[in-house]
Amino acid sequence: MSEMWNPILETMALDDLRAYQLDQFREQVEHAKDDSPFYAEKLSGISPDDITSLADVRELPTTTKDELREAQREGDGLYGDLLAEDAESVVSYHQTSGTTGRPVRQADSLPDWEWWTDSWATVLWAQGVRPDDRVFLPFSYSVFVAFWAAHAAAERIGAEVIPGGGMSSAQRVEKIETLDPTVVAVTPTYAFRLAEVAEQEGIDLAETAIETVVCAGEPGASVPSTKDELEALWGADVYDHAGATEAGAWGFACDGDTLGLHFNEARFLVEVLDGDDEPVGPGETGRLVVTPLNRSAQPYVRFELKDRIRLAEESCDCGRTFRVTDGGVLGREDEFRTINGTLLSPRAVEDVVHGYDPVTNEFRVRIEDHPEKDLDTLELRVEADGEYDYDADRIATELDKELKKRTHLSFDVDVSSPGTLDRNELKSDRFTDARTRRTQYEQ
Repeated sequence: MSEMWNPILETMALDDLRAYQLDQFREQVEHAKDDSPFYAEKLSGISPDDITSLADVRELPTTTKDELREAQREGDGLYGDLLAEDAESVVSYHQTSGTTGRPVRQADSLPDWEWWTDSWATVLWAQGVRPDDRVFLPFSYSVFVAFWAAHAAAERIGAEVIPGGGMSSAQRVEKIETLDPTVVAVTPTYAFRLAEVAEQEGIDLAETAIETVVCAGEPGASVPSTKDELEALWGADVYDHAGATEAGAWGFACDGDTLGLHFNEARFLVEVLDGDDEPVGPGETGRLVVTPLNRSAQPYVRFELKDRIRLAEESCDCGRTFRVTDGGVLGREDEFRTINGTLLSPRAVEDVVHGYDPVTNEFRVRIEDHPEKDLDTLELRVEADGEYDYDADRIATELDKELKKRTHLSFDVDVSSPGTLDRNELKSDRFTDARTRRTQYEQ
């Protein structure tokens, strides 16, 4: 049995892979321009035949989420001017979360759903999911696409799927213990929450049948301390995945030694660009611009994903020729904050807190104006772990020292008792910027 879902594409020589991507990109541009009212206007001066190199690709304008919202607001029907096929071809409705504004409605045709399924099958297969696995998805999927696609991909592989919607966390832990799933797909936040509930119920997740934890929705599984902690709690291999409703399942970790994400370059044209819209090189950091290839009902051309990543300097030892990131997604551009002239990455704080045993995995960061000076203040709230004989002053001092080493910033650390902070059962919203003279990160 192959170690890759599509070994021909995943090991294609780089020159052949780039030629294949360009060919698919031209077809996608032609389809979007001919059939989507939004792109007919946006790409009116573009001839697909003139796109013969990646440099030509960068001559096309990028697409932002605000543009998508406006096209759906101004156009006719449910999907507005974004729809590029007859409405009758749409078989699946999903939408974005709406955390940064009005949700974008997503239309997918049957071929699109095959594309979604193949993309996610690439993810799951690379992370060891096989036909003899039993996959537990402990979520109510609602209108959000990720776990619907994961469900379909697991079935496509031939694995058995247990849908876990409509249950409490305690009931889901009970299903893990009694039904013996070997794979669970969760957000890192909920993986921690299930482990906490399991402990309360007297269940050791490391003793269950779970062998693989597939993480999505947050970058935690590529944060070294978070990954290590989750693997210890679950007694399983933990893998990261990255995607978005508009972009699709563009990134996945594999079973190689690299802590990072492969671009799924068979299904996406992924660009990593600097502030001048030029491609960055290995070891350099840039923002992601993604074009889903072969997507028909609601196509996107050069979508600004706003995730920041660093390209790895070496290829992965798994044998794939797809490029790989160094450590996964570093964060979204709008998550970075400039504090007293220093750029703060939320991921750096997570790595420190999750790597410090005397506290639990829950934390909150609050940024405020200094009451007297033209400065910003940083407060970190954590919970002491009752298993360690550490007093609050010692915890605060040691955390502030480690954070200062990692971020070059000072934190006012407040140590609470376990269970004080609210628990989230999907994604954690750990950072609050309450400044009135707020400085947004600019590339």
